[in-house]
Amino acid sequence: FQWSSPPEAIERFKSQEIWFPPPQFYEFCRLCNFSSLRELQKFSSARALEGCECWMPVMLTAPDGFIQLLPGDELYPEDPDYTGEKKTVMSTDKKIEDLMKEGGIFHRIVIKNINNLAVYVNIQAKYKHINPLMMKCDNSDNNSRL
Repeated sequence: FQWSSPPEAIERFKSQEIWFPPPQFYEFCRLCNFSSLRELQKFSSARALEGCECWMPVMLTAPDGFIQLLPGDELYPEDPDYTGEKKTVMSTDKKIEDLMKEGGIFHRIVIKNINNLAVYVNIQAKYKHINPLMMKCDNSDNNSRL
């Protein structure tokens, strides 16, 4: 076990020293909005009674990777499978780069491989939540920020 700040954890992820799944990568990107635990506590206390949204990522398979679609994304289905019973799998013949160029409303995690993730968000978060910082982790540019 090792304590790391969110930016430190992301840097360790980028260098492949540690690994965590896409939902945790997304949350670390959200936590990067706060410079201290006190700042996070203040934010959490202020929005605690605003409510929460139930949502489930929907996986879109592309020839060169995957996209985890999140609520608000233009490709997110109107009736997502919240229980996992339907085992809905979306797929496309388009490459991720083409989907990104064609799109305009993003709330997604792009996964090229286990160590190549990117968070894209340009929607307004509901219930006074804060969006993650848009961040990209791949081996070609370890300091890339979108």
